[in-house]
Amino acid sequence: MPSPAVTGTAPPRRPWTLRASARTRSARALPAGDPFAWLDGAARARAEAGLTRRTVPREADDGLLDLAGNDYLGLLRHPDVVAAAAGAARVWGAGAGGSRLVTGDTGLHHELERELADFYGVEAALVFSSGYAANLAMVTALAAPDGGAPPLVVCDRHNHASLIDATRLARASGARVALFDHAEPGRAAEALATAEGRSLVLSDTVFSVDGDLTDTAALSRVARAHGAALLLDDAHGLGVVGPGGRGTATAAGLRGADDVAVSVTLSKALGSQGGAVLGPRGVIRHLVETARTFVFDTGLAPAPVGAALAALRVLRAEPGRAGAVRERARRLAEGLRERGLSASAPDAAVVSVPAPSPEAALRWREACLASGVRVGCFRPPSVPDGRSRLRLTARATLDGGDIDRVLEVIATNRPG
Repeated sequence: MPSPAVTGTAPPRRPWTLRASARTRSARALPAGDPFAWLDGAARARAEAGLTRRTVPREADDGLLDLAGNDYLGLLRHPDVVAAAAGAARVWGAGAGGSRLVTGDTGLHHELERELADFYGVEAALVFSSGYAANLAMVTALAAPDGGAPPLVVCDRHNHASLIDATRLARASGARVALFDHAEPGRAAEALATAEGRSLVLSDTVFSVDGDLTDTAALSRVARAHGAALLLDDAHGLGVVGPGGRGTATAAGLRGADDVAVSVTLSKALGSQGGAVLGPRGVIRHLVETARTFVFDTGLAPAPVGAALAALRVLRAEPGRAGAVRERARRLAEGLRERGLSASAPDAAVVSVPAPSPEAALRWREACLASGVRVGCFRPPSVPDGRSRLRLTARATLDGGDIDRVLEVIATNRPG
């Protein structure tokens, strides 16, 4: 197998001057025509490849059985969660009103951070406006050059787009980047052996496309053997994996580890919006002072902060929800296989069902929708391996009748 690719250390040169003289500007002839004309050709190419995408608004109550969203614990409409969102808006207003370092910081933000940190068993937490922003912050701030040898960022090839984009930004700032084969800690070790300065290992815990769980304990051993920090994206692990849904780091015996930082989203198991980074106090302090998606972004609005806090309290009071969603996912996967379909073995809430092509996946999803079941449809470039599939997300509140209905609809509408 090829060695992990390590890419360059220097940021690219700007292909333009920052300021052109009036004489230079006037001497340049701008091309005639519509500068966006190329977009029509790009759209046609996507359509021919079966990759057209569009937004489709849904009704508040459309009567569909939803296995496409990420409401793993069934808390999105929980009365305590909805009431907390409304109450936070009444007290604090509709929005944060500014970045958290200016006017957007509230007592509610800090209350949520304290409870998230306690739930994960870490020293501190920091809430962001989205999970995407949290990942960009965690990676770029911790991989920033410090005057020594360029830091090395080692990244699983199948990581979420937010981690991939974060590594690109880190590379543009001077870090080196190595991609390792999916869920192969040994390949990560080979990349770490090339490090000359600080190094970081990045991985999803539960991969969002197939729902497979990386070997977090093995990845931690590799990172520790090379003195590297381990950065985990536990977006699909919070509330689902580990005892009482306390996350993948806890399940792997890394609860409170001083060489691990974890990002989470508040928009999946907690049914709200936003993201957070959790870890050692020094890590959180560094993000507050240097992470661009924290310093320059408007703070998360009070309503989703209040909702996430209420959802976390429901989870703590009802820890059985975590095991329930995993059990529902297993029943879905087993039922699909009994009906002659391929299905991933779920480690958390996600079940993946391969489709023959992007077009077939899209038709399959639409047929399921017409039959009253909403499922996800993943096509390139959303899938790192280029294989289209349906993606089902289990929910703790699904009952036996719901599961039977889903299985029948998917099997009946299979391509071919």
